[in-house]
Amino acid sequence: MESPQSLFAQGDEDLQAMKAGAMLRKVKSRSWKKQRHFRLQEDGQTIWYKSRWAGTGHSTFSVADVDVVREGHQSEILLSIADEFPADLCFTLVFCGRRSNLDLVAESASEAQVWIRGVRKLIQNTKSMNDKERLDQWIWDWFQKADKNKDGRMNFKEVRTLLKMMNVDMNEEYALRLFTMADNSESGCLENEEFVQFYKMLTEREDVWRVFQDYSRDGQILTLAELEDFLKQEQQEGERSLEHAQELIDRYEPSENAKKHGAMSIDGFQMYLVSPEGAILDPQLLALHQDMSQPLSHYFICSSHNTYLMDDQLRGQSSQEAYIQALKRGCRCVEVDCWDGPNGEPVVYHGHTFTSKILFRDVITTLAEYAFKVSEFPVILSLENHCSMEQQRVMAQLLDTILGDTLLRAPLDRLVPQELPSPQDLKGKVLLKAKKIGGVEESETLTDEVTDEVSDEDEADPKSLSAEALRLNDKKSKFSRELSDLVVYCKSVHFHSFEYSRQHSKCYEMSSFSESKARKLAKDTGAEFVRHNSRQLSRVYPSGMRTDSSNYNPQELWNVGCQIVALNFQTAGPEMDLNDGLFSQNGCCGYVLKPDFMRNDDSFDPERPQDRNGYTSLRLSIQVISGQQLPKVNHKEGSIVDPLVRVEIYGVFQDQAKQETSYIDNNGFNPLWNETLNFIVHVPELALVRFVVEDYDKSSRNDFMGQFTVPFTCIQPGYRHIHLLSKDGTAIPLSSLFVNIKISELTTEV
Repeated sequence: MESPQSLFAQGDEDLQAMKAGAMLRKVKSRSWKKQRHFRLQEDGQTIWYKSRWAGTGHSTFSVADVDVVREGHQSEILLSIADEFPADLCFTLVFCGRRSNLDLVAESASEAQVWIRGVRKLIQNTKSMNDKERLDQWIWDWFQKADKNKDGRMNFKEVRTLLKMMNVDMNEEYALRLFTMADNSESGCLENEEFVQFYKMLTEREDVWRVFQDYSRDGQILTLAELEDFLKQEQQEGERSLEHAQELIDRYEPSENAKKHGAMSIDGFQMYLVSPEGAILDPQLLALHQDMSQPLSHYFICSSHNTYLMDDQLRGQSSQEAYIQALKRGCRCVEVDCWDGPNGEPVVYHGHTFTSKILFRDVITTLAEYAFKVSEFPVILSLENHCSMEQQRVMAQLLDTILGDTLLRAPLDRLVPQELPSPQDLKGKVLLKAKKIGGVEESETLTDEVTDEVSDEDEADPKSLSAEALRLNDKKSKFSRELSDLVVYCKSVHFHSFEYSRQHSKCYEMSSFSESKARKLAKDTGAEFVRHNSRQLSRVYPSGMRTDSSNYNPQELWNVGCQIVALNFQTAGPEMDLNDGLFSQNGCCGYVLKPDFMRNDDSFDPERPQDRNGYTSLRLSIQVISGQQLPKVNHKEGSIVDPLVRVEIYGVFQDQAKQETSYIDNNGFNPLWNETLNFIVHVPELALVRFVVEDYDKSSRNDFMGQFTVPFTCIQPGYRHIHLLSKDGTAIPLSSLFVNIKISELTTEV
């Protein structure tokens, strides 16, 4: 048995050269450049490297964790050493999630190309693997880990060690029985193919078999009619069930004989259930499907706070890479804090702190390159302007020259807007959000500057100002005409009251709120906040006290229709899980259409959802059946998890709820719960459902293992798999929950 990646690598010159190895410089800074010996392992999946002085110590990473290879000086670190190493020697490996990049310098341009081409081929091959190939690779990886003496065989002691590594605490007698059944050669060791048989016996899904048996008359196959019945009764598919049943057989049934007879075996049935079609998130709603022609104010917009920061807000690193990562995650509103820099060049950093500084010019260049790689819909550039008049003019010039035609400079069709344009109208455009001299109507007749007191965020939350900032604000700031003229649909204004906004505000005027101010307005005047947000944009940002870059719960602000709920993207946690969950739908384009009752003049009060027209509450029943190949959280030898599942509902106040299963002792490989959790959901259009798996600990806090967050309206009912994500939001291979979901209208008073 050889891994799919290993077979792929055999006939490729670049990959064979990578297996032979090369000395590459690993670069962390202008002063830290160390030579390391890199080579591709025999599995064609793992890259190994070590220092010549490290003895037996070494590091490894999987090609599956690499997102992209950048060629040349395409990172801040490699740019900083451009005078020392030419671009044709340099390349950057960009990892998935929040892991730092790996910047490398080769000895020659030809060697750099070998590694650039080779890693790109491996990434492409990994992404193009089908489910069977992914499983084969996974089995191969485990075999290699357990085969300690590398003789290509495993004795029973090695198998016992492997089971511990795989999170299984199996009865020794039962494990020996499986081992003996797989040992066809009766040699006392499992060779490659025998290990595959052992693994298949180990992973037989009794839970899936039971469901299969419920609908199979002969217990061996599902006929087309029986599969149709399953899709109708359990998966709630309705009229399309017959057509879909045939499609599923064609797509997932491995047996040509079964296919010929229009039937599905247990293997095909299981392949369907673990596929995207069998997942909890409806794949049709993953694609871009919403109406994108409504005003901007009718959408939730994926938004980042202090986008430039990679870490905390006191000493964290400012980086262009942070903008790239946010934009790759579908972010459509990024923030730039601008301050006067040396040599007439504005800089970006968190003012009055020890965070590092980057050039405004470099941020805008990065935005120009990456703004529309993931989504074609508009990007809002939220400008926190602390610059002098001179450097504001420099900013305006840089925005104009670098962004070119992508920068929106005037209203569409040169008309004074009565309502905001749509994401569709603004495709491929960057919108500047900042203070503006006068309004769109008057921009041709205004003076060259205006005096204002503080920046947008400072104005919204004066308590967050430092003593130094207060002193500077006393001098009063001026805004340049050149910069002002670039603000069209996102003019920052002070918020007075909802009454004032209703009578005086223009649709292109928007306000920023600190999380505490926004929360208070949401609680005291929620219905008015909803109405306000149907016409105008609102931006909410974290408290200045969150110096650790922690986040607040965005759901409370989505409940009142706030569009730009800005979060610290660099900080993993439940808040970013909710953000990723909400924006996972609609093609991950960064825009999600708000429910219709938040887009019109109907009075929706999130505190009293039962008062709205057409109100119906739903019962959500989730049978948590089993888990598959859950990740280890403690990598000490012999450590096995005790998993439990918690289901959390986020939505309006009445919908906030959480329940959890009991924990299963010593089994992260195939734990079985068969426990049902029930919830009542009053506003499903706003609800998010978060599934969390934790390792139970009776003496301390439980350890996080994985999670998945899904909008309630995107849930597929029936028997579904939930494919778990890590804390960073990246997929955990083959790790899932198996659930049965039922959604029904509530017919009795609760």
